[in-house]
Amino acid sequence: MGQRVLVVDDEKMIVKGIRFSLEQDGMEVDCAYDGEEALELARQNEYDMVLLDVMLPKMSGFEVCQQIREFSGVPIVMLTAKGDDMDKILGLDYGADDYITKPFNILEVKARIKAIMRRTAHRTAERDDSHVIVKGEMRLDSESRRVYIKGREINLTAKEYEVLELLIRNPGRVYSREKLLQLVWGEAYPGDVRTVDVHIRRLREKIESVPGEPVYVRTKWGVGYYFA
Repeated sequence: MGQRVLVVDDEKMIVKGIRFSLEQDGMEVDCAYDGEEALELARQNEYDMVLLDVMLPKMSGFEVCQQIREFSGVPIVMLTAKGDDMDKILGLDYGADDYITKPFNILEVKARIKAIMRRTAHRTAERDDSHVIVKGEMRLDSESRRVYIKGREINLTAKEYEVLELLIRNPGRVYSREKLLQLVWGEAYPGDVRTVDVHIRRLREKIESVPGEPVYVRTKWGVGYYFA
């Protein structure tokens, strides 16, 4: 069964090109041309990935991304015409998993999509029978990719979940920011270690009672992060 992708951009020729190319690879593609339409489609359907332009009519891509994160952990790749690093970090801060700067090569887009989907499939295949991990008041189910604290489900993005699962499966092991970037985002990811810091901060805001005094995901100063 082919993957299903939502492509969102107000430039119809860009959407047409991406759609044609992804369909050639056997993917099912839905299209939206403004923020409100994108959000409605995301609510109504299950997608394997969302390609989301930053500059959109009615609602910005950042707003759409933030609202999708309220009900879904689907991987989101932002498409941005701006090269400024802060815009990229801001996109990740809103819950995006990756970004691609315009103008882009469609082959780059396809390679990035396939890399994310391969990592997801690989992690699914690697999971063993002990798919439920309980640590204190936290319960992680690796089959459903869901996390619960005190019985309440915590809505994590795809990358937040993958960081947490890696750490929780290796308690006490300290991972440098560079190592986390390599293991979770892949060696070909063009971003830097600030991406890891942003995701750790957002993860703590969701799973820690006092984010500034973390119980689960802790910092080894000058070294990296670990699960206590």
